[in-house]
Amino acid sequence: MIMRVMGEGQFQVADDHLNRLNELDDDLLRALESGDEEHFRSALDGLLAAVKEFGSPLPDDSLEPSDLILPDAEATIEEVRQLLRTEGDGLIPGIPEYG
Repeated sequence: MIMRVMGEGQFQVADDHLNRLNELDDDLLRALESGDEEHFRSALDGLLAAVKEFGSPLPDDSLEPSDLILPDAEATIEEVRQLLRTEGDGLIPGIPEYG
């Protein structure tokens, strides 16, 4: 799966990491629901760090379509809430065979 982190580039992430990324995404959703800025910042940082850890960066000149677009590390709670309104069930949708 190709994930784009806004302002940072694209990462190819193997499907076997999607369960862990979904767990981190669920934590981010809980932080958004609570409105706790510290929890939100920690959850977003954790999710983005995991994408970078598990993913392989694609070259900057690559023109691959992204399966998912994630906010950058400086995104606000409101910006991520707005993104979720268009995405539905979190930033990383559940995939039945993996979760």
